[in-house]
Amino acid sequence: ADMARSGVDGLITVDLPPEEGFDLIRSCWDEDIAFVPLIAPTTTDERIEYLASGARSFLYCVSVTGTTGAKSAVQAELKNLVGRIRSRTDLPVMIGFGIRSEEQVREVSSLGDGVVVGSAILNTVDAAPADTESRAAAVEEFVRDLKHGSTEQPASARSKSIGQASLPDGLEPRARAAVEKSHFGDYGGKYIPETLAEAHEELEAAYQEAISDPSFMKQVEYYRREFVGGPTPVHKAERLSEHLGGASIWLKREDLAHTGAHKINNAIGQALLAKRLGKKRIIAETGAGQHGVATATVCAMLGLDCVVYMGAVDCERQKLNVFRMRTLGAEVVPVQSGSRTLKDAINEALRDWVTNVETTHYLIGSAVGPHPFPTIVRDFQSVIGKEARSQCLDKFGALPDVVVACVGGGSNAIGTFHPFINDKEVQLVGVEAGGEGLDALHSATLSLGTPGVLQGAKTYVLQTKEGQTTTTSSISAGLDYPGVGPEHAFLKDSGRATYVPCTDEDALEGFKTLCKMEGIIPALETSHAVFQAIEIARSLPKDKNVLINLSGRGDKDMPTVAKVLGVDIS
Repeated sequence: ADMARSGVDGLITVDLPPEEGFDLIRSCWDEDIAFVPLIAPTTTDERIEYLASGARSFLYCVSVTGTTGAKSAVQAELKNLVGRIRSRTDLPVMIGFGIRSEEQVREVSSLGDGVVVGSAILNTVDAAPADTESRAAAVEEFVRDLKHGSTEQPASARSKSIGQASLPDGLEPRARAAVEKSHFGDYGGKYIPETLAEAHEELEAAYQEAISDPSFMKQVEYYRREFVGGPTPVHKAERLSEHLGGASIWLKREDLAHTGAHKINNAIGQALLAKRLGKKRIIAETGAGQHGVATATVCAMLGLDCVVYMGAVDCERQKLNVFRMRTLGAEVVPVQSGSRTLKDAINEALRDWVTNVETTHYLIGSAVGPHPFPTIVRDFQSVIGKEARSQCLDKFGALPDVVVACVGGGSNAIGTFHPFINDKEVQLVGVEAGGEGLDALHSATLSLGTPGVLQGAKTYVLQTKEGQTTTTSSISAGLDYPGVGPEHAFLKDSGRATYVPCTDEDALEGFKTLCKMEGIIPALETSHAVFQAIEIARSLPKDKNVLINLSGRGDKDMPTVAKVLGVDIS
């Protein structure tokens, strides 16, 4: 309504497909505002028809003209795309993306009804003198030059229709059905550009087919046993439990898994899935480096090309893991944008995937991002909780009273929690990075964040009132992230799990305690869970049991710990 009162005629949203934005589409129709869907070269014919059903005036054809490929090849591809669109709808077709010259306008105007120019106009404004008159004159001159390219548009390039009179009935049921299967309550979903829509559909279909195939699941189980070294043990922290005098503390030893952390479970599952899809190039993001190492390891074993994006700050504080990845044959790309941490690494990986989606699988490392990634990662990591549940019954004849895991994006925690979800007597506790304190820099997303959309999913986000992510901080690179997996957001709101922050100082205390009491050097991420589990165990009677997922070992963190403690190990 505000847009209508302001005189807005149409609306284009880049990362809001009809599946997530039907209510907005309906509002646009009610207010006589044209909702303009995007159609990409990867959009299927069937989906073109679906997207067109929600459009009121025209379709925005996202071309690759002027950005990639030889001119003749691009022109042929664009002609084919426009032809496919014309075969499914009579609505006008506007062509855009990367168009910035009179020549390019001339090329595309011979195929479509019009041309969309955006970033080139913004660049013109930026390049002009700062005063309003100069900027307006520069834009006027630029647009005048562009329009010269459209003067020879043939009649054959024009559509038979100028718009639709009403919103078709079939759009809403399909959109609602898509939301139902892609959400955890109010959270999750697929807030993605149209370029990636088909890749996500392909991935979801392939995943459902794979997990229904006994031979695929046997492959996953084989590598867990023979390559990873599972089942990883559960054992009692004898000295620590005795020292505390409260509940017994039990450790699920994912730090003993090959590569030193739980990340290998998901890496194997997704790499096998990528091979099933015929993708030979793998990209990944990493914070602490453990997911990058796991991905590089699996790619080396399976003969897949591997590129890992890592924030430049994280590269510096995890130099050993960077060297490990490169030793395993991976290309490591330091990310210099933004805060140069995990969030920015994910952004760069997504940009890569958009560009190379036909040959590349994005092996996301945490239970974050658009559907189906949170579900895929959770399922491949659920081996942790399944094993632990059975092992606890064997070890002490009962389920644990409390299960504790650290939470950044949330893969180790959701993999541990999920098999216990229906065991209502088991308390689930996720431990976030409290950083320097909740009144300073931290990464306590579920404690202090608010619902928003980040990197393709609705979840809790550390953000400003305007929706911009805020600066985060944690001594552990793997927890230094302003979002969290959408299933954790759902578990928080439903009350099934509790999430608490742990400061850097307290995490270091947990680190030192486990080292000295049990002879185990935990990852700094895991140390957050260790500290909180100690606090919980202290408060419980001796007949209770607390299980910690020891998600990773701390070799990678020794330089960081030494620096904090003022010890020179250079």
